[in-house]
Amino acid sequence: MPEQARIVIVEDTLSLARVYQDYLRADGHVVDHVVSGTNAIERLRHDPPDVLVLDLILPDMDGREVLRAAAQIAPDCKIVVITAHGSINVAVEAMREGAWDFLLKPFTADKLRDTVTKAIKGAPALQTAPDIDLESPDADEMYFDIIGGSENMRDIYRIIENAAPSRATVFITGESGTGKELAAEAIHRRSERAKDPFIPLNCGAIPKDLMESEIFGHVKGAFTGAVSDREGAAHRADGGTLFLDEICEMDLDLQTKLLRFIQTGSFQKVGGSSIEKVDVRFVCATNRDPLEEVRSGRFREDLYYRLHVIPLHMPPLRDRDNDILQIANFYLQRFTREEGRDFERFSPEVSALFARYSWPGNIRQLQNIIRNIVVLNNGTEVALSMVPRPVNSGTDGDQFGSGTIEAPPPHPVVSNEPGGPGRHWAGDPEALAFLAGARQMRKVVENHNSGRSNQLLGAGAAGNFGGEDQAEFSPSASGSGRLGFGEIKPLWQVEKQAIEEAIERCGGSIPRAADALGVSPSTIYRKKQSWEESGL
Repeated sequence: MPEQARIVIVEDTLSLARVYQDYLRADGHVVDHVVSGTNAIERLRHDPPDVLVLDLILPDMDGREVLRAAAQIAPDCKIVVITAHGSINVAVEAMREGAWDFLLKPFTADKLRDTVTKAIKGAPALQTAPDIDLESPDADEMYFDIIGGSENMRDIYRIIENAAPSRATVFITGESGTGKELAAEAIHRRSERAKDPFIPLNCGAIPKDLMESEIFGHVKGAFTGAVSDREGAAHRADGGTLFLDEICEMDLDLQTKLLRFIQTGSFQKVGGSSIEKVDVRFVCATNRDPLEEVRSGRFREDLYYRLHVIPLHMPPLRDRDNDILQIANFYLQRFTREEGRDFERFSPEVSALFARYSWPGNIRQLQNIIRNIVVLNNGTEVALSMVPRPVNSGTDGDQFGSGTIEAPPPHPVVSNEPGGPGRHWAGDPEALAFLAGARQMRKVVENHNSGRSNQLLGAGAAGNFGGEDQAEFSPSASGSGRLGFGEIKPLWQVEKQAIEEAIERCGGSIPRAADALGVSPSTIYRKKQSWEESGL
């Protein structure tokens, strides 16, 4: 391409077009101007320029239609798109559709000349996404596909901006549903590898017997069912980024092979004998505490230090200030369009509820709640009555999954005299439930209501409930190893049930469940491992 390039500017505002022409002509280029997308496509078809400077907002069509046409009729033409600052998503989509580079209004003369000069020389665009001013209010809209401009999210964006151009491995941590994969994809799209593959692989969703094949591929006959050669994620990610999600779920034996792959960039397919070498950038993520996994022996220490070069912790939604309502409004608009509804806004009561709720499932839970609202209701405003449980529970929003477990209700005062102080236990199913154990309350109540309470309590105990011979509850009356109201569960069962319930209430987060139970996460991990090894 000649140093004196032929440039066409597509801009419907004549004053701006003249300014752009003056800037570029100062460098000795031949600069023409057209005012519409139709004219631009005609020029590309009959006399394609070296560089097309394209405003995406045109009077007759979307500028991206010109991009798509150019890919067919003038593939050698370098296109620099212009869009408004704040239309970050549009610029990213334009890059995906073949734009060489982009400019966000307002820009300086030097910025325009520098960008066009790089395009003329055929130099790779240094940007694969907009240069975002992280201090600007416009950054609140969206960073790639990540919504939110709270201070802790701006910190995340700064880390991504600094880490993306590097080859260094990024280790992303955070609770489930916080957007770890979106952050990984942002790192890829902000890097020089953006035009090469981004290959995500969920290590927790693939059986361990198949994981090696998923990563490295296999040859025909390597194992039962391997009817043909198959390329793995490592091969498909060559030149790009391999994202290993839930890395702490990976089997220890495979961690050894992964470590060698990271160190050398080479691997063997399962059942193969030849060595393949690839150029891959690694990003990994987990919702566990990786150091605790190392201490417990479930994650190799050398692999941890090899991967944990640039740590990036995604904050939970409850810690993201006003981002909650911003994200909620974004998904309300999206789902309203998708479902053909009329919603425009949340009522003040719903906004207040969303702001104070703890969101244990993070953004994924918020998405699902809003989808539920839009699918099952319609109107211009989301009312409080449309919000499903557990979010609309009539409390401050912290009763479910906030990191604490509700204490059981106090033990009732038991009386065997009708009308006496306390509660008359012989005719009170809830009192019976406390005597039988709080965990069996629901079964006791159900059986009592159906006239089958003796079935749960046991025949020996049933004879003592009701009639003239009632006796106060006494441990001494229970006999050895048994109480009059049924068997006591073994301690490990009670402990296992309590831990599992705590993990479920805390949205699957073992560290939060451990905090609620007053133990360390390592205690829970050890017990779970012990149960698994024992087949319990």
